[in-house]
Amino acid sequence: MNDRKFNAYRRENDRVGIRNHVLILPLDDLSNAACESVANNIKGCMAIPHAYGRLQFGEDLELFFRTMIGTGSNPNVAAVVVIGIEPEWTNRIVEGIAKTGKPVAGFSIERTGDIGTVDKASRKAKEFVHLASELQKTECSLDELYVSTKCGESDTTSGLASNPTVGNVFDKLVEMGATTCFGETSEIMGAEQLCKERAATPEIGEEFIRVFNAYNDIILKNKTDDLSGSQPTKGNIRGGLTTIEEKAFGNLQKIGKKARYVGVLKPAEAPTGKGLWYMDTSSAAAEAVTLWAASGAVVHLFPTGQGNIIGNPILPVIKLSANPQTCQTMSEHIDLDVSAILRGEITLDEAGDKLMDMIIRTCNGRLTSAEALGHREFVLTKLYISA
Repeated sequence: MNDRKFNAYRRENDRVGIRNHVLILPLDDLSNAACESVANNIKGCMAIPHAYGRLQFGEDLELFFRTMIGTGSNPNVAAVVVIGIEPEWTNRIVEGIAKTGKPVAGFSIERTGDIGTVDKASRKAKEFVHLASELQKTECSLDELYVSTKCGESDTTSGLASNPTVGNVFDKLVEMGATTCFGETSEIMGAEQLCKERAATPEIGEEFIRVFNAYNDIILKNKTDDLSGSQPTKGNIRGGLTTIEEKAFGNLQKIGKKARYVGVLKPAEAPTGKGLWYMDTSSAAAEAVTLWAASGAVVHLFPTGQGNIIGNPILPVIKLSANPQTCQTMSEHIDLDVSAILRGEITLDEAGDKLMDMIIRTCNGRLTSAEALGHREFVLTKLYISA
């Protein structure tokens, strides 16, 4: 397994990406229409509209810039056109992406208008599409991968089979020298002490507890006695999970049995080295996957029980499930059926090898189910009300 290779695009900063997108990235909600017009004009590029970017401040603003710069900087992106209503914040995103060395250009709508901006941006986008289309993949090794994970619509089969399958792969990837990441702060509630003990050092464990307590303080501040209806979700409950504690212990199955996490990341913060990392994320699927894409992940593993259809514009999301009913009724969304574990037909290690094979196939160009179905959910995390 250690000797297996895959083909990927080696970027200017030596990171490897498995997709080759040309993004038309809006600074703010006011610029969505111009970005979509450019994407309509120039085939081969993709606009990713969103709802924020105006009158944010403090850590909320910093998270916004981390997410936008990180999205454009992701190795799955070949080049970026940024469009904003005004030049200063537009240039901040352009300059952040430019640090990776990849082609990027920015345009502001003020004093130009939509029509003039779309004209200039379309010409640059066409140039970038030509550039990206000539890039060639090269052979890469598995230790160059950055793989993230979260689960969604979990049920009893998640903790028994699909989450442990991800854990098996995470153990193998970390042993190979790859980078992996997990998170979902709210879904560790009840298992936080176990998660703390999986840290590489006591100091890292204490940093995790600080992040966890900060989330818990928000719950208490808002006088929320419990998270009924949100954690567990109605889908979780229908699937047999009765408490957030049951869900939390199943969630931690995704990090395997061997690896210890080597650091605690802010939302959308990139890992600074190899190994297993923890990121403080929401458990909302689209928000969390958007944050991991912004942190530089190039493959995302998404085990589901009751069935979740999440995708992302730039981060391929591989779905696996061990629920035979879900694999039958939502088969178009499932990339890997591991329900054979529950029937005793394959071992967990064999399921992990099947998932590793699916990762390599995805790296080599296989579209995930979410990609084939056109799921491009891009949802920003917002911390505060606007100014």
